Amino acid sequence: MTTEIWVEKYRPKTLDEVVGQDEVINRLKGYVERKNIPHLLFAGPPGTGKTATAIALTRDLFGEVWRDNFIEMNASDERGIDVVRHKIKEFARTAPIGDAPFKIIFLDEADALTADAQAALRRTMEMYSKICRFILSCNYVSKIIEPIQSRCAVFKFRSVPKEAMKKRLLEICKNEGVEITDDALEVLLYISAGDFRKAINALQGASALDSKITAETIYQITATAKPEELENMVETALKGDFLNAREMMERLMIGYGMSGEDIVSQLFRIIISSKLDEKMKVILVDKLGEIDFRLTEGANERIQLNAYLAYLASIGKKLA
Repeated sequence: MTTEIWVEKYRPKTLDEVVGQDEVINRLKGYVERKNIPHLLFAGPPGTGKTATAIALTRDLFGEVWRDNFIEMNASDERGIDVVRHKIKEFARTAPIGDAPFKIIFLDEADALTADAQAALRRTMEMYSKICRFILSCNYVSKIIEPIQSRCAVFKFRSVPKEAMKKRLLEICKNEGVEITDDALEVLLYISAGDFRKAINALQGASALDSKITAETIYQITATAKPEELENMVETALKGDFLNAREMMERLMIGYGMSGEDIVSQLFRIIISSKLDEKMKVILVDKLGEIDFRLTEGANERIQLNAYLAYLASIGKKLA
């Protein structure tokens, strides 16, 4: 078994190796065939292959010398206007090396750039477009100013489909000599929720514990509660049994090491997929959103989660 980080080991080397983004890849291949690209904007959830696609595109365009004409920067590390005026501009204004017609600047997490920095970036993209192309990556395209969006070809990445992810995960297990049960694979897909990076990291972590990966191992390594445990907690609270529901929540937080945000996030998925009627789902999700906001603002997680269970119990007693 290798000591490498699997996320990096199995990072796509070419566009053909990118998983679950067929529509995006087919459009990008057209640019590769013409050996030219416009400025690009990749938008979508984390772990869906935006960075991997940018690097694979560059490798397909430039071949073995791709590193000489490619620079990757993370906008969340240096998000002010100075980094655009100096660091980015200095690289953009230098001529490409070798036979490459242009250089590529990949700006990851571009939605972290301040409005002033984005305005400066807009001008830089305009001035050096003959010798430099920008690929911007972001989770929220709405945080990118309109002048930049209009200068880029926008590509929307979606969460990786389950079947595509399952096929790739089984290939990784085969290559690494790891056995995984069907239940464990389903749990892995549930926990990752379309985030391929999260799935591969969880798979490697679980493989370090045992050569045969079970569902229990996945829950343990990802600090995630079993859906049925949360369902039971919600049902108990809705029956008006606040104290027992509270004990279940404490066991989850202590046993799995879950944070308040983890529980809120998983509760949302449980409520949406539950068999409760739509009116009840609306009420529960509305209150859960309020709890999530309070946690984001720094409220005490145990008090807020207890307050949510108390709210469920009060509803249950009214309905009884």
